[in-house]
Amino acid sequence: MVSKNQKKLINSLHQKKYRKQHGLFVAEGKKVINELLEADLKLHSLFALDASYFKLNSEKVFIVTETELKSISFLTTPQFAVAIFYIPEAQSVTNNGLVLALDDVRDPGNLGTIIRLCDWFGITDLVCSEQTVDCFNPKVIQATMGSVTRVNIVYTNLEHFLISRRGEIPVYGTFMDGNTIYGEQLPEKGIIVMGNEANGISSDIEQLVNERISIPRFGTTPVTESLNVATATAIILNEFRRI
Repeated sequence: MVSKNQKKLINSLHQKKYRKQHGLFVAEGKKVINELLEADLKLHSLFALDASYFKLNSEKVFIVTETELKSISFLTTPQFAVAIFYIPEAQSVTNNGLVLALDDVRDPGNLGTIIRLCDWFGITDLVCSEQTVDCFNPKVIQATMGSVTRVNIVYTNLEHFLISRRGEIPVYGTFMDGNTIYGEQLPEKGIIVMGNEANGISSDIEQLVNERISIPRFGTTPVTESLNVATATAIILNEFRRI
């Protein structure tokens, strides 16, 4: 059974300010929840149609009806269970390899996909500007499919971060007029900056980029817009790893 206070808490976690206030976030579905449990994230509470699937013997587990599950789910079609976890502390960023940096990426689906790409391509650190969508947004968590537990995600003043790394490793930025990535000699270490969906990399961050790269367009239709940021990230990371 879901109490009024529990329902109120879960619904409040739609909003970033309450996630920050409580230090909690919501995850849904058997696969995602199990990924988080296996990563040893601290469980606050779990609401499920059948708790036996999770192999938990805990007072934090609550059996609910389909109607109750629907009332606390963020999804149009609820997926078996809803869980609340404590937000883990981010670790410091190392310069031991490639670092991906996001300059004001706003779409939760894009961020979720980018986190999965970091997991796939072995990018340990993902640095996000303070304006980038919260990685503990329920839609982001859903899109990561558990990869959020395997990538160190840090929110910081991106300009200050890049200035602090100046001269240590190269900073690559993606621009429409950059050098084609297919002709570049790409290093094993560096920072790759991806920009906002509509506006690209901001002018302040652009000044800190010392290597401008682009993905060339082979289509002949001039009205074709730039690539989706998650799609572009996949291509860029693939090229860095391929070399």
